[in-house]
Amino acid sequence: MAPLRIIFMGTAELSCASLEKLAGDKSLSVLAVVTQPDKPKGRDLMLTPSPVKSLAEKLNLPVLQPLKARDEQFISELRELKPDLLVVVAYGQILPQTILDLPPFGCLNVHTSLLPKYRGAAPIQWAIADGEPETGVTIMKMDAGLDTGPVLLTRRTPILPADDSQTLHDRLAQLGADLLAGTIPDYVAGKIQPQPQPLTGSTYAAKIKKEDGKVDWQQPAQQIWNRLRAFTPWPGAFTFLQAEPKPQLLKIWKAEPVGKSGRAGEILSADKAGIVVGCGQGALRILELQREGGKRLPAEAFLMGFPIPAGSGLR
Repeated sequence: MAPLRIIFMGTAELSCASLEKLAGDKSLSVLAVVTQPDKPKGRDLMLTPSPVKSLAEKLNLPVLQPLKARDEQFISELRELKPDLLVVVAYGQILPQTILDLPPFGCLNVHTSLLPKYRGAAPIQWAIADGEPETGVTIMKMDAGLDTGPVLLTRRTPILPADDSQTLHDRLAQLGADLLAGTIPDYVAGKIQPQPQPLTGSTYAAKIKKEDGKVDWQQPAQQIWNRLRAFTPWPGAFTFLQAEPKPQLLKIWKAEPVGKSGRAGEILSADKAGIVVGCGQGALRILELQREGGKRLPAEAFLMGFPIPAGSGLR
């Protein structure tokens, strides 16, 4: 039997586990990898390839980088390749109906939530920020909507207290790759029929902005802790220490809720056990932090070089 002819579309680091899995499957033939154009990065604004492009080149796979997926020349190139199936993982553009209709088996997408919850750009971060006990991956047949297509299969995983968005991202990337590889043959053989998403229970996971990382000390300690984990490593949880001649920016890397209470934003204690800050409900013990321009340090080491008296305020 001839291998199934696939075009893979992806850009972000999340996509790489799926591409690697499919490229190593002898029952599949990856005709091309489609990814976003190289982008300027760093102080020198050097053009940098996406993680998916870098991996595709290592795997010796052809790469296409259209500026827009709607470009007619790009769609003509896809048509000439005659794919049986398109696979999309964190590509970063909405596909036109012309592309969705092009392959006989349509387009499958790996989405890192249990749809219809957390449709949109940042499902991993918002699931942690909202205090969800679990999340997962969904294999979906794409339609013209935003993550609204019918579902083939899902797989769940708990959100652990030790998880931040990076650790959960890595676990879901591998979970999605494994589920995708197991789903494709049964789907193509007609053993899996896509089922419509429920009409109720949908939520939207908006793109993360830098300001989402600013700590609001009026919130309960548990909620602040969830958001800290959700926004680590980017944009990071940050706050400002009220100081002269100007407030000091502090980035919080690790913390834990504790059973104390005090005025929101007030530093209740600062010692080798950590920096305890009052919240709208309960308190948060900061275990690891960083000054602007400084190193990431455990609280004890940080305080040795930058003492903070109890009673100081964060805002």
